Amino acid sequence: MHKKTPLKDLIPPKEKAIAVGIYGSRADRWREEQSLDELSTLAITAGADVLQKFMQEKPRRDPAYYCGKGKLEEMKTYCDQKNVDVILFDDPLTPAQMRNIEKLMDRKVLDRTQLILDIFAQRAKTSEGKLQVELAQIDYLLPRLTGRGIELSRLGGGIGTRGPGETKLEFDRRRLRERRSRLKKQLDHVQEIRDLQRKSRTEIPLPLVSLIGYTNAGKTTLFNRLTGSRSFASPILFATLDPTIKSIKVPNQQTVLFSDTVGFIQKLPTELVAAFRATLEEVIQAHVLLHVIDASSEAIDEQIEAVQETLRVLDAANKPILHVLNKIDLLENKSAMLQSYRHQLGNVVAISAETGEGLEELTEAIVRMLSVFWERVRLSIPNDQQSLISLLHDEGKIFGKNYIDGRVELDVELPKKLADRVRKYALQ
Repeated sequence: MHKKTPLKDLIPPKEKAIAVGIYGSRADRWREEQSLDELSTLAITAGADVLQKFMQEKPRRDPAYYCGKGKLEEMKTYCDQKNVDVILFDDPLTPAQMRNIEKLMDRKVLDRTQLILDIFAQRAKTSEGKLQVELAQIDYLLPRLTGRGIELSRLGGGIGTRGPGETKLEFDRRRLRERRSRLKKQLDHVQEIRDLQRKSRTEIPLPLVSLIGYTNAGKTTLFNRLTGSRSFASPILFATLDPTIKSIKVPNQQTVLFSDTVGFIQKLPTELVAAFRATLEEVIQAHVLLHVIDASSEAIDEQIEAVQETLRVLDAANKPILHVLNKIDLLENKSAMLQSYRHQLGNVVAISAETGEGLEELTEAIVRMLSVFWERVRLSIPNDQQSLISLLHDEGKIFGKNYIDGRVELDVELPKKLADRVRKYALQ
């Protein structure tokens, strides 16, 4: 009889890590502390425990070592004492910096970009998501392929070794580029399918509202509240990677599509924004963006700015935006905060996705913002056009209906594009 393996032996031990960041002046110290706290949360999400955070005031990054060499030697002493496995840097490292730091520290070195890519490699569930992550990892790896030593020799597991990382040693630049080319073709095919699906949606157009926001702002909880969905909501970072779309009837009885999207983050790697552009198409195509904001966060302003910056990268900054202050159940002075952010951002509502507070005001605000999408018309349609009459019932809100001389007269509110299609039946 085989002896059972204890459960604790089946779960890989968490790697020990330290987090490293630099700031330009004392005024920037608090911002970097917040950023290192976030890096530590990312590390936990990836499967590591951050034992210590190291910061250094340095107006410019050292081109060879990122921070000062003396600081690195101080960190090496700590790492030797605590048996630290991995050193996490809060900013992107150049290939030269990574090689020099690995050589000096004799440990695996990851920057913020690699850490986020690793989390995405764990979380991607759909074939599209996996393709996008691998493409981003290859784009990151290609310029750093030369001279990678310690990281490439420690492929037994742990953070930074998921996705194509497990086969890095087998690849040379040519093979990586060939793989990248195949991935691009596959993603282009996925994009074609998405475009076809989107085209079929827009033939009888429905307004699309995309939920955006900083990671862990409560987008998925709000999405579930609005749509009755049961999408996975969690306080862990990047709980939602693949977009989810669901239709609901809003208070004016029109159908609206809602889309839940991946959370944004400070210092979001450009490789990731580019690779996930297909996924973020729902943001680009949306008629209205719901910017969900964690009103209880100490770093609320930095998180708002990070989202706004990502929208600029996506060329979506000029979309109609409704700012949604979420988690107001955790605040003491809700009205003062709401007043302050209305002054700062303009179009703002305050809600709690957890308790449901403020959701009625939110949906009414969404309907107001989408009012230009619909048009109320009076039509006279022959009785034999039953498929068209049925379509108008399905896609519009009927206010009145009369049967006169073999025709149906309808007073109906419709999406504008559909109203344009049936304009020839309009009553003068």
